[in-house]
Amino acid sequence: MSSINQAIANELGISQRQVDATVALLDEGATVPFIARYRKEITGSLDDSQLRQLDERLRYRREMEDRRATIIETIREQGQLTDELLASLNTADTKGRLEDLYLPYKPKRRTKGQIAREAGLEPLADALFDDPGQDPEVLAGNYLNTEAGIEDAKAALDGARYILMERFAEDADLLARLRDFLWQDGQLRVQVVSGKEEEGARFRDYFDHREPLKKVPSHRALAIFRGRNEGVLQYSIEVGDPEADSRAPHPAEGMIASHWGIQNRERPADRWLGEVVRWTWRVKLSTHLETDLMGSLRERAESEAIQVFASNLKDLLMAAPAGKTATIGLDPGLRTGVKVAIVDGTGRFLDQGSIHPHAPRNQWDQSIEQLAGWCRQHGVGLIAIGNGTASRETDRLVGDLIKRYPELGVTRVMVNEAGASVYSASEYASRELPDLDVTIRGAVSIARRLQDPLAELVKIEPKSIGVGQYQHDVSQVQLARTLDAVIEDCVNAVGVDLNTASVPLLTRVAGLNTGIAENIIRHREQKGMFRSRRELMEVSRLGEKTFEQAAGFLRIMDGENPLDASAVHPEAYGFVEALAKKEGRSLGAIIGDHAFTRSQDPARLADERFGEPTVRDILNELEKPGRDPRPEFEYAQFREGVETLADLEPGMKLEGNVTNVTHFGAFVDIGVHQDGLVHISALSNEFVKDPRDVVRAGDVVTVKVLSVDQDRKRIELTMRMGDEPGQATQGSAKPKNAGKGEPAGKGPRNSSGGRGSKPKKPEAGGAMADAFARARQSDKQH
Repeated sequence: MSSINQAIANELGISQRQVDATVALLDEGATVPFIARYRKEITGSLDDSQLRQLDERLRYRREMEDRRATIIETIREQGQLTDELLASLNTADTKGRLEDLYLPYKPKRRTKGQIAREAGLEPLADALFDDPGQDPEVLAGNYLNTEAGIEDAKAALDGARYILMERFAEDADLLARLRDFLWQDGQLRVQVVSGKEEEGARFRDYFDHREPLKKVPSHRALAIFRGRNEGVLQYSIEVGDPEADSRAPHPAEGMIASHWGIQNRERPADRWLGEVVRWTWRVKLSTHLETDLMGSLRERAESEAIQVFASNLKDLLMAAPAGKTATIGLDPGLRTGVKVAIVDGTGRFLDQGSIHPHAPRNQWDQSIEQLAGWCRQHGVGLIAIGNGTASRETDRLVGDLIKRYPELGVTRVMVNEAGASVYSASEYASRELPDLDVTIRGAVSIARRLQDPLAELVKIEPKSIGVGQYQHDVSQVQLARTLDAVIEDCVNAVGVDLNTASVPLLTRVAGLNTGIAENIIRHREQKGMFRSRRELMEVSRLGEKTFEQAAGFLRIMDGENPLDASAVHPEAYGFVEALAKKEGRSLGAIIGDHAFTRSQDPARLADERFGEPTVRDILNELEKPGRDPRPEFEYAQFREGVETLADLEPGMKLEGNVTNVTHFGAFVDIGVHQDGLVHISALSNEFVKDPRDVVRAGDVVTVKVLSVDQDRKRIELTMRMGDEPGQATQGSAKPKNAGKGEPAGKGPRNSSGGRGSKPKKPEAGGAMADAFARARQSDKQH
């Protein structure tokens, strides 16, 4: 275990003591959010990001140790485990290295090399390898075996060749050298499959594409893999001059020969050994290593794509809540009408209906009067409009409502409805809102996600929210594990109201699972609202360990103990009470008293149980109990009269919501049912290495339209207000202090509702396809 922990410490750049302590906590069943928040003294204040990395590497290292033990035992059972091999296996630091060492001993189908050994040809192979001065034809005549099918010298030499080929191809050190050589010097060559040009038009950027293998960015790699899976593209790894004679020796052949000490000194067997080397590369290794390296490229690309997805999801979940205001949710439609749902400030369903302001009924004034009536009846302060079909027309309707009845004090916000239909048809929605039609459930979800995006979005499968790239092309196990971790961290960072939270939200609280969450809801329904955190111990299956993990993240507003509404853990209540008593004040009096909390010295208050980091957290929480880490609520206001692509004109300045951030730029919803792309080179007047340094999903930004292609549904945007239509935006120089400034036109950071439509998959006529083309061109210029 100590070797695993030391390796992890080296990888993450932290001390082994920190790793040892964290691993012990994880093995005891502690969760990452709990450790990050309440065990800082033990871990040396590792944050949740570091802890997630540590947990991931611990899983990898333990899996590798299990595999190492299995391999060693298998080779030992074969009677082939030497001290040298055991040492190599014990020092192997990656799964790939372990598998390379295991390759010669791995049970496999009966190979030509095995058949040759069984025919007694291994001494012939050894003799020619050890002494190339012997004549192969003459020596082979001594190894004929008609019973085994070795009837002439050629058959004997063929068998000897297969024996050496397997030996050469299964050398772990040689494999490592070749793999590194191809990764460093190899070029990925991509071509269109003959006859697939029209069918695969959306992949046309890769019909004749070549770039260094090690530099292929994740989005491009995944596009190429998708093209190959669809039978449109084919690829290979090339080294050297692509125009060189294909019959010339491959550079890898020289490396194989050098590794095994094979030289052409005009001895009788040198030419034969040279053929063995050539066959080893072309028959045994080239395809094997290409598969390995492309697998590594895919793994790296998937990992980066998953991280992009996770980052966007975190930004969306941590979007600013509009707050506890009665809200109308509108799910727009044309022929079928606009579905209406009203919820109170806690998200509880109040009322429903439908209006038909658009064709064919055109009940515009009647619809306004219906909405005004609901607003008055339920004290509505917000109207959330889903951004699907007829959204801008419905937005105009609500705008007329506000103009006609300004005394209502209503604010309208466009809300990204991606995933609302998934929720409305889910089993959970049918239990939560059993008497409502699925379309009304969708409207309820739209209203609630404006009030509190986090509380509502946890009910939806993350892949349905629309903030990722190629989510169906990556490892679903790794994707699910990463996204689950993101959701858990976000939920626990914000905290959960114990008396209003849903089962999906409670399930994400540290230490809880679906069963316990359901038991909490059942207890709440049967015995009424929780008045203290300690009442959690009355919930079925919720024991002391679960209470320890979860209690600090569960809030009780207006409960018996004011600390229950804060992030102060119950285990520290005694500490806070003693602090209040020492000052001669009541517990309630010191909560929210900025002067008092800021006058305290955490170092002097710390003791053996509560160290300085925890004391500092307690004082911060007392100063602003139950603080919400999410930003203030803001929303984009789409420009009146700009509702379709046809309404856009180059040079227009518009406000919009960032819907998705990729490695090559950001997609922005400007209210025309098609997201526009701000390429990475147009995000700022300064060099930008990572778009997320400038924008995040949910931000409100000001953009300028550079070009519009209505046929292909492509919108090119810029956040550099100095850019002009027709002016190239790529190839920006990297100035001094690059990436540190704010881009011209960047609006205030916003994570409210009002986000845009779900990004489309790359296809002909899509913004994503256009983005790939420009990202590729920009990469070449840089």
